[in-house]
Amino acid sequence: MTCKLSLATLSDAARTAAVPGYDRASLKAGIVHFGVGNFHRAHQAVYLDDLFNSGADHDWAIVGAGVLPSDAAMREKLAAQDFLTTVVEQDNNKTAARVTAPMIDILPVGDPAAIIAKLADPDIRIVSMTITEGGYFIDASGTFNPAHPAIAADGNSPDAPKTVFGLIVAGLKVRKARGIGPFTVMSCDNIPHNGIVTANAVVGTAALSDPGFAEWIRANVAFPNAMVDRITPATGQREIDFLKDNFEIEDNWPVYCEEFKQWVLEDKFTAGRPALEKVGVTFVPDVTPYEHMKIRILNGGHAAIAYPAALMDIHFVHDSMEDPLIRAFLAKLEKDEIIPIVPPVPNTSLTDYFALIEHRLLNPKIADTIPRLAQDGSNRQPKFILPSTLDNLSQGRDVVGLALVSALWCRYFAGKSDSGKDIVFNDASAERLHAAALKAKDDPSAFLAFDDIFGEVAKSELFRKRFAHALKTLWEKGTRETLQLYLDGKLAV
Repeated sequence: MTCKLSLATLSDAARTAAVPGYDRASLKAGIVHFGVGNFHRAHQAVYLDDLFNSGADHDWAIVGAGVLPSDAAMREKLAAQDFLTTVVEQDNNKTAARVTAPMIDILPVGDPAAIIAKLADPDIRIVSMTITEGGYFIDASGTFNPAHPAIAADGNSPDAPKTVFGLIVAGLKVRKARGIGPFTVMSCDNIPHNGIVTANAVVGTAALSDPGFAEWIRANVAFPNAMVDRITPATGQREIDFLKDNFEIEDNWPVYCEEFKQWVLEDKFTAGRPALEKVGVTFVPDVTPYEHMKIRILNGGHAAIAYPAALMDIHFVHDSMEDPLIRAFLAKLEKDEIIPIVPPVPNTSLTDYFALIEHRLLNPKIADTIPRLAQDGSNRQPKFILPSTLDNLSQGRDVVGLALVSALWCRYFAGKSDSGKDIVFNDASAERLHAAALKAKDDPSAFLAFDDIFGEVAKSELFRKRFAHALKTLWEKGTRETLQLYLDGKLAV
């Protein structure tokens, strides 16, 4: 008999799923989290659920917050089930469900006063976020853009902010005025040096209306860098139905993820933190080696396979990795041009790490999709692919494979796969990228003209040459033959 998920039905859910071993009523908010999406609920919230199940730190529960229409939809769906989430962990040989309960509320979206009031609550000691790579208002070099219209608007109206960073600034200002110490601001997004990026965004937003307060934030608020990792596909009706059919739980928005998870975090907090080391979080003085490894090898690998798979009409990630050409392309790219320029990581073999990634990407139960990997490339390419390209060029190394990745991205944005099927874009810059990709068929430099994306890489004659030849080959011979030429060492000219 199916149960509709809620606190009242946890005993019913326990027939088929693990349920919290703690009383939700015992929890007290200590964290405000912006961006209550799938990744947050499969990652940070799961670690906290593990911690609460151990009996520790029940004063670190989560209150959600958001500024987007999607945040309002999430609030509505989760509120109807007492903010519980069913997390379905899937490995090749195992599928298990658990109900998590570390979130006790989500603040009203579109009500800055309510969010600022909660941020000013002395019990809130961490403000965390998963707002996607595109939510930080940064350019290709990682520099914060204070002239962005949304940020400029918050600078003009600091008491009625609409961005995450404007809200954080307003909350900190109220705390300072009341003599309450500042909270820690903790990014959980896949961005190199995400703590530094977040600090620049918060300080940069504050400086527009109060430069002195901006300096105070820089001196008094902690922004720890973090590396986070767990493959978490989007949720659709298929996932909702699977949970209902196989676990007899009706969840408005369940989360599916792989069994693997990782969180490496700098131990730098303004007002204390939960004892997450008890549940598998690795605390380090410097997260840089770990984030380089993950962002370049895993996220870079995601970006590398997304576009050839899309051009070859492959929908699922595991199917793309089962294609011998794509799997061999990724392996050669990683071995030749990505892993060699990743700095050493303490107690870690980068070769073994890539082997683990291959295993993860081959997991058919996750059913992660190529459209998900291909989305938001205008923000992901400058963070996941082009830094490796630039480092190779700076060290005098060739970039045949990485230039091919950029050419595949350009070919993808021409709008049709090799078979002639229409490609549906999901990118804030889709219109300009599509127009440039069509021009690039005859003039490859048209696609490299976006300084906010390609930056210094586009100034390299070697890269421009490699990119132009790869793109020309893709148009003339198609994706499969181009990949084979790369594997045979015959793509370079």
